[in-house]
Amino acid sequence: MPTNKRFDKVLTKTEKIKRAQSAKNEDVEFSAEQADAQDLEAIRRSEVADRRQERIINDSE
Repeated sequence: MPTNKRFDKVLTKTEKIKRAQSAKNEDVEFSAEQADAQDLEAIRRSEVADRRQERIINDSE
């Protein structure tokens, strides 16, 4: 019996929160010594996007 996951399923709020939280736990190595201006800008934009996403999740409750 196939065990393919369906990607067309509408996620529940709990499932969305679980996915958002698990995405934050990615194991990524960052070296401040090797970071350039583009890396620092990417970090800043990522933090802004995280705050925006958290606000969207909290507003939908």
